[in-house]
Amino acid sequence: MEGTKEKEHLLALKVMRLTKPSLMPYHPLISDTRDLQGELLHGIQESDIAQPSGVPYFGLGDLLTLPQNFGNIFLGETFSSYISVHNDSTQQCRDITLKIDLQTTSQRLMLSGADVPATDELGPDQSIDDVIHHEVKELGTHILVCAVSYTTNNYEKMAFRKFFKFQVLKPLDVKTKFYNAEDHVSDEVYLEAQIQNITPGPIYMDHVSLEPSSQYLCTPLNNTEGKDQKEMVFGKVNYLNPMDIRQYLYCLVPKPEVIKQNKVMKGVTDIGKIDIVWKTNLGERGRLQTSQLQRVAPGYGDIKVTLEETPDSVVLESSFNIICRITNCCERTMDLTLTLQNNQPSGLLWTGISGRQLGKLAPKENLDLRLTLIATIPGLQTISGLRITDNFLKRTYEHDELASVFIYNDSNP
Repeated sequence: MEGTKEKEHLLALKVMRLTKPSLMPYHPLISDTRDLQGELLHGIQESDIAQPSGVPYFGLGDLLTLPQNFGNIFLGETFSSYISVHNDSTQQCRDITLKIDLQTTSQRLMLSGADVPATDELGPDQSIDDVIHHEVKELGTHILVCAVSYTTNNYEKMAFRKFFKFQVLKPLDVKTKFYNAEDHVSDEVYLEAQIQNITPGPIYMDHVSLEPSSQYLCTPLNNTEGKDQKEMVFGKVNYLNPMDIRQYLYCLVPKPEVIKQNKVMKGVTDIGKIDIVWKTNLGERGRLQTSQLQRVAPGYGDIKVTLEETPDSVVLESSFNIICRITNCCERTMDLTLTLQNNQPSGLLWTGISGRQLGKLAPKENLDLRLTLIATIPGLQTISGLRITDNFLKRTYEHDELASVFIYNDSNP
């Protein structure tokens, strides 16, 4: 029993990826004119259309060449393709439909043909052309599915499909690090983003920014203040060679309304997303956005102590004031007592009443205190010796090295 032979279709499907052209490479043949083949090689070189004008031994010519293969597709780029259905036969075809889908590892996307009516007739040597565009947002294997259906002169319905498989590669490697502010004054967070180019060619970094979450305000620290305008600290030529790494730094501060609500930044909080836009050497654009970056807020224990006001420098043997904020970070009311200790080898001595009752402090509430110290030893001295006791649990919380103050000797009479 003979197997059924597949019928030959009247229509042909052709798919071509649309990309930017590239500069035609030029390989000069260098030899001495006194060599036996010198004149021959010189003649070949002069007749080569790829030879650049003015620089005969340069590796790239003046002409542009169309892509010779499918090429690499990277995450964040726009995949563009030209699809053509051509009638290779001598017959008339009717009711031609072309549907184009893109199958990814997680979903199937309809790119064309959903709302397009069928073409009534397609004569010999005629074609139906379509151009699709799709921003690639997933890594891994992608399959372009092209389905064609039509009706012959004999009213026979015909259909066929073609599959084009390609891989989407990762263009950039993004690593992030969080640094908490060490001034014990604010909830500032510093984000360092390390971006590495893992494509085979150089890319131009068009735009890199941090889109903060609703809780934070963001200040980029990647510009240098110039006389007329801000310039990037990386210089005017803003590009990354293959495998190069660049660090970007951002400062995030909680919004004033978050601070007014006396909210303590605890647990895991959303910081924001990094948005990156780059271009290839011939201007092809790519865009990549990270997922929501999360940061584990540092634990302050039951009581958080910050200095809202403190001087940078103080004259020796003079007194100065600081404003200390005490925040209840636990879920219960605390009855507090403040103790000031001067038994540590420090150049700053507390003055005032030690052992004073601060009263009850509700959860998430804070209390501001004005305290006074005297500078006794010159140099960089730290504010230490603050003790807070919870009278309910009989537990004492020790707070040292709250801030540093420079003490100097004013020798002027």
